[in-house]
Amino acid sequence: MIFNCELCKGLMGEMNIKDKIRSCVVISGKVQGVCFRIETKRVAERFKVFGWVKNNRDGTVEAVFEGKIKDVTSVIEWCKKGPPHSRVVKVDVGQDAYSGEYEGFDIRFG
Repeated sequence: MIFNCELCKGLMGEMNIKDKIRSCVVISGKVQGVCFRIETKRVAERFKVFGWVKNNRDGTVEAVFEGKIKDVTSVIEWCKKGPPHSRVVKVDVGQDAYSGEYEGFDIRFG
């Protein structure tokens, strides 16, 4: 279906945003030095989830995921297990308003 009027396009855009979420996640346990970031990137890209992942100085891994609710949920569920050599102890998940600011998924440093 093609919508040509500006009002219809705006309404369709709002519907799409309602189907999307932003989750901020902090993963604790043995999650550094086990390829957690690169594997998170791989999984996020497979589910077409955008955002970033990084190591924190306190030994945790932090990530922001944006995308369709079911896809973001799938990536978070994967984070609860992690890659083979990790040992996830805790996953804290916060929700925020979807922003659409990311165009891909990045590994951040520093």
